[in-house]
Amino acid sequence: MKTILVVDDEEHILKLYQKVLTDDGFQVKLAKSGEQAVQMAKEEEVDLVVLDIKMEGLSGLETLAELRKNRRNMPIILNSAYSTYKSDFQSWLADAYLVKSSNVEELRLKVHELLQEVPLQV
Repeated sequence: MKTILVVDDEEHILKLYQKVLTDDGFQVKLAKSGEQAVQMAKEEEVDLVVLDIKMEGLSGLETLAELRKNRRNMPIILNSAYSTYKSDFQSWLADAYLVKSSNVEELRLKVHELLQEVPLQV
């Protein structure tokens, strides 16, 4: 079973993504900060990260850079409510950039694509 680390400072986003990705057959770990995510990725086996950008403390872009130092080939999806970060060259380190939406289908499909898994029918 593949493990996905979801990093977001919004509790409702964490719960929504956890439910959707667990229903798709993934093990889901949650982190509420960039610092926590970096530590978890060092200590635990993580196959993919879904990462918010705008967070207190270590921003998503700073977290992305730290994660890349330790796990260069681990897929990382930047997931932000702001499309403006897409033009920031630091975001280019990510494997994908998605704008948050109440429709999680785009996220589901991107996770399955990056992990080379066939998505379950909803």
